[in-house]
Amino acid sequence: MALPKVIGTETEFGITVRNQPNFNPAVSSGLVINAYRGDSARVKWSFEEESPGRDVRGFGFESRAPADLEAGIPNVVLTNGARLYVDHAHPEYSTPECLNPLQAALHDKAGEVIMARAGRSAQELVPAGQIVGLYKNNSDGKGNSYGAHENYLLARQLPFDEVIKHLTTFLVTRQVFTGSGKLGAENGRPHTDFQLTQRADFFEEEVGLETTLKRPIINTRDEPHGTPAKYRRLHVIIGDATMSEVQTFLKVGTTALFLAAIEDGALPDFITLQDPVTACWQVSHDLDMRLPLKLADGTTATALELQWQYNEWLTKYAEQLGTEHDHVLAEWASILDDLERDPLSTADRLDWSAKFRLLDAMRERDGLTWSDAKLRALDLQFHDIDPERGIYHRLARRGALRRLFTDEEVDAATRRPPEETRAYFRGECVSRYPGALVAANWDSLVFDTGEGSLKRVPMMEPLRGGKDRVEELLESSPNAAGLLAALGGSDGRAGTEETTDTGRERV
Repeated sequence: MALPKVIGTETEFGITVRNQPNFNPAVSSGLVINAYRGDSARVKWSFEEESPGRDVRGFGFESRAPADLEAGIPNVVLTNGARLYVDHAHPEYSTPECLNPLQAALHDKAGEVIMARAGRSAQELVPAGQIVGLYKNNSDGKGNSYGAHENYLLARQLPFDEVIKHLTTFLVTRQVFTGSGKLGAENGRPHTDFQLTQRADFFEEEVGLETTLKRPIINTRDEPHGTPAKYRRLHVIIGDATMSEVQTFLKVGTTALFLAAIEDGALPDFITLQDPVTACWQVSHDLDMRLPLKLADGTTATALELQWQYNEWLTKYAEQLGTEHDHVLAEWASILDDLERDPLSTADRLDWSAKFRLLDAMRERDGLTWSDAKLRALDLQFHDIDPERGIYHRLARRGALRRLFTDEEVDAATRRPPEETRAYFRGECVSRYPGALVAANWDSLVFDTGEGSLKRVPMMEPLRGGKDRVEELLESSPNAAGLLAALGGSDGRAGTEETTDTGRERV
């Protein structure tokens, strides 16, 4: 049986400060993160177990952030189990670990609200006349792209070659419903007035370790954030930051189901593109979705035809699993059917078609060319996360874009962690013991209880630390010292079997 697909997203937000002559994105990003006033703990991020240079193919390099960088990164761990921080020159939000795609889409949306609140607080700190802008997009139109990454739990025993063989074509062709839309082309790709995605032009390799240069369709970073002998964390970097709740749900839901099918050996065959890198931007530039893509066996198929094939295979696979995937499969089939009939009929669910319809109407009304600065400004404003300024928010308020969640549900997700994963333990510790928490990462927490040495609580099992395992323990521990004493003699409920070692000095 496939492992439960623990899911998380990481979103780098675009940032501007208008009317600031010496605008520095890294400094401004730090201002935004430090300005956040929500329930949280401002702690160091522990790079103890992080290894972004390790390659699943057996090479690469061990690396971690230098000590001076560790100390200087603005970093906030939230009561919902998420992380809010500066990554290079962008404010970034990483969701807590979620157990299903609907939950992942909810916490992704909660990240927008959290970042918008941080932006409003930062606005109060800049001089009069300056305006802080935050955008959930992936391209500045000046040759730079920033990421919207997805993470999925995989079994270590699954050969990574199987992931590459099956997943490459799926990721390239899912762009028909994962793109957030973009004016023009970049990175030396052929001219186009408008394309489906913001990221496709920037992918230059089929497989690789990089995330900022020579971006690969399949990323090989081997950083599991869990027990290395048992788990992989598939780090997906080919995807847009999406405002639409339905679209985010589809993006992570179809991919999680696809990966489960790979683990279970349920895909009858793999489909290989002749040139995946070229096909990547070709799919994005093909608004009509009728372009035949060349396959390695000499045949051709459109992106929609390939997605229909995957839908058929996964529908048969899901029949063996019960009804838990029915929502994803129904939304997926509906989107593919509408894209086939009339791509713009998806404008109530997909960012790219909603944006295209808006821009095209403005272009026709005002007699503009596709390169007009007014259209570029509107393109960017679609992604503004400020509810008063953002075009997406205006469309959603009047029902033009369908939602999956109420404002109340999203607000609750900004404060409360998922209850089924270790994010619950992390979030509750932030809520209950913020003064004693001095450092954190995805698989451990570090406490200072005033006893002379810091104590590390390992959490190497993503599916431990949920409410059912630790709520009673937390309720009976009025302070961090009591929690650590209880963990020292526990059965490992908070994280892994290693939790019984909590009483020993770990850092």
